[in-house]
Amino acid sequence: MRLRRWRRMSVPYALALLGSAWMIVLFLIPLISQLSVSLMTGDPEQGYNLTWNFGIYAELFGPGAAVPYALFLGRALLFGGAATLITILVGYPVAYFLAFRVPRRWKTPLLSLVVMSLLVSFIIRTYMWGFILGGHGPILTWLRALHLAGPDFHILDTAGAVIGGLAYNSFPYMVLPIYAVLERIDPRTFEAAADLYASPRVGFFRTTLPLSRAGIFSGILLVFIDSVGDPVNSQLLGGKTTYMIGQAIQDSYLIQQQYNVASALSAVLMLALGVILFAYARFFGTENIEDLV
Repeated sequence: MRLRRWRRMSVPYALALLGSAWMIVLFLIPLISQLSVSLMTGDPEQGYNLTWNFGIYAELFGPGAAVPYALFLGRALLFGGAATLITILVGYPVAYFLAFRVPRRWKTPLLSLVVMSLLVSFIIRTYMWGFILGGHGPILTWLRALHLAGPDFHILDTAGAVIGGLAYNSFPYMVLPIYAVLERIDPRTFEAAADLYASPRVGFFRTTLPLSRAGIFSGILLVFIDSVGDPVNSQLLGGKTTYMIGQAIQDSYLIQQQYNVASALSAVLMLALGVILFAYARFFGTENIEDLV
């Protein structure tokens, strides 16, 4: 009996130990390694040494920076915010339709269609989006056939193409959390709103929308964080005027091989996103998003 009781009491501690080890190995150690690399000086040929060079952050983001990384970070936040807003405006009606307007036997097939895009490689999807928006793609061909676009008009290499690509690739991450929350709403809530003489419009804004707030903000976190640090869409769909911080980190690491610069840029990006996560936890709470995950 004592052995059985000891085993029962030790299970939570064993699970906590396993989770802590997972976080230490896959998060804490890489984070410390990244921060230490950002404080190094040197080059790929001579090697890098830890010199506690905190001045690299002022060199990269100060007023006299040789490369406008602050502009790239601001652009990434702007494009990520725009893509997040688009996914909300498009994804919420889709989630609402799947939750309340689709017969139950059709929900699984339609949800599978939403998730199916995630089964295709992210880069392939972006390449196909570039083909659709390209000079010989169906959109521009149709616009030119209707004389709505001139021969010099283009969509690629613009902010709209990058934002559209970000919203397209992140669309399922907005639909699924909102749908999960809407599916949990008790239908009797709508009956109670109707019994209190609420019109469908008033009932939606007073009941459905507030009750689905957790799903909206869960989707915002998933889409915004993924979009801000994305290096692919700005590279394949954009140009010099759409260069983002994610592409700058990628180029610093793979092309210039400035590992300390890439690590410093990643640290600043993580800090910016961490501030946003803190704001979420401060004003909206975290218990609902934990339920969803």
